[in-house]
Amino acid sequence: MPQLWAGIDAGKTEHHCIVLNADGTKLLSRRFANREGEILTLMGDVASLPGGTDVAWATDLNHGGTGLLQSLLGSHKQPLHYIPGRAIHHASLTYAGEAKTDARDAVVIADQARIRHDVNLMRQPDEVTVELRLLSARREDLVHDRTRAVNRLRALMAHYFPSLEAAFNYATTRGPLVLLTKYQTPAAIRRIGERRLATWLKGQECRKSAVIAAAAVQAAHEQTAVVVGEAAAARLVSRFARDLLRIRDELSELEAEIETALKGNVLAVPLMTVPGFGMRLTADFLAATGTDLMAFETPDRLASFAGLAPVPRDSGKISGNRHRPRRYDRRLLNACFQAAFIAARTCPVSRAFYERKRREGKSHKQALIALARRRINVIWAILRDGTSYRPITSGDVILKMTTLAVPVVEQTTSYADALPAAGYRS
Repeated sequence: MPQLWAGIDAGKTEHHCIVLNADGTKLLSRRFANREGEILTLMGDVASLPGGTDVAWATDLNHGGTGLLQSLLGSHKQPLHYIPGRAIHHASLTYAGEAKTDARDAVVIADQARIRHDVNLMRQPDEVTVELRLLSARREDLVHDRTRAVNRLRALMAHYFPSLEAAFNYATTRGPLVLLTKYQTPAAIRRIGERRLATWLKGQECRKSAVIAAAAVQAAHEQTAVVVGEAAAARLVSRFARDLLRIRDELSELEAEIETALKGNVLAVPLMTVPGFGMRLTADFLAATGTDLMAFETPDRLASFAGLAPVPRDSGKISGNRHRPRRYDRRLLNACFQAAFIAARTCPVSRAFYERKRREGKSHKQALIALARRRINVIWAILRDGTSYRPITSGDVILKMTTLAVPVVEQTTSYADALPAAGYRS
C-alpha cells in the first residue's frame, strides 16, 4: 500500500504535481518544466518527504508530452498510473468549488489515485512497440495527406482539363503524376505529341509509358478551348503532382521500415497467418496492444479494449440496451474491423460465419462486428501459444475457428449479438 500519492496534471511544456498522504493532506505542490533536470529534482524532493520511499504516481495523459516523464519514472522503478481525462473531469465536479486550474486538476488526480483501487498501471512499452506505433501513425498521416492532395488535384483538373482528369487514377499510379509535373495543359500535350511524350515518360522510368502517352494525347485532342485561369491552375497541379510523388516515395520507405520492425516482433508472424491481417493491419494491432497480451488477462478484456464488447446502459424498467464503450482504442478497432472485412471476402470459414449472421437478421456492419469479436478469441489463443491459424472446416464446426494447439472456447458476445438488428447504433 503506497504511503504517498503524486498526481500530475500533464501539459506540453509544463506539468503540475500535487502530493497527498494517506489522510489527503497536501504535502507538496509544484509546477515544473517538462525537462529531465526538473523532473529528477521533483522525484528527489518527493522521495525526501515522510513516506516518500513508497509513492504512487498518477497522470491523466498516457502519450505525447508525458514520454520523458514515463521513461524517467520507469527507469527509477516508480509506478505510474493512468486515469483518463474524462474520468478526472467528471470526478472534479464532486469536489468543492468550480475553479479550473492545473493545481486543482492535479489534486483531483492524486486524490482519485488515493481512494480508487481500479486505476490502471501504465506499462512501459518496448522499443519495437514504440517504433511500430510511430511508424503506423506517420503512415496514417501520409495516407490522409495523399487523399487530400489527390482530391485537390482532381478538383483543379476538373475545372480546366476534365478529360485528362478522368483518364487516370492519380492515387495509385505513378506515371500520370510524372506526366503532370511537366505537361498539364491540352496545348502542351498536343505540342509534344504521342511519340515524344512516350519516350520522355520511358526515360522517367514510368511503366506503360506508351499507354499513358496515348491516353493523354487523346484527352488533349478532345479539348481545344482555353479555360480562364488555366495557367495558374496548371502550376498548382504541377506542385500537387510533385507532392504526391514525394508522399508515394515516403510511404514506400515507411512500409519497408514497418516490415523490418515486424521481423523483430515474435507476435507478428503468427498474427499474419490470420486471414485479413497483412503487414499494415498487423502493425496497427501490435502498436495498440504491445508485445505482452497477458496484460489484458483475458480475451474479453482485449475485446473491450478494442471496442468490440458491448456496455449495458440500463435504467429503471429499461434493460437490454447495449452500446459501444466510450473508452477504447480506435486504431485497434479499425484494424480488427478491416481485417474482418477482408476475411469475410477471402476466408471460407469467416465468410460462413458472416453469412450466418446475415441470415439471423444482422446488418452488414453488425455481422462484421460479430466476426471481429469472434476472431479476438482466435487471435488471443494464437498469440498466447505462438501457433499459426488453422480453420476447422468439417461438418457443423465450420463456423468455429481454432489454432493448431488449443481450441478456442466459443464466445459470441459482441455488439451485433447483444443488440437487436434494428437497434444497433454505430
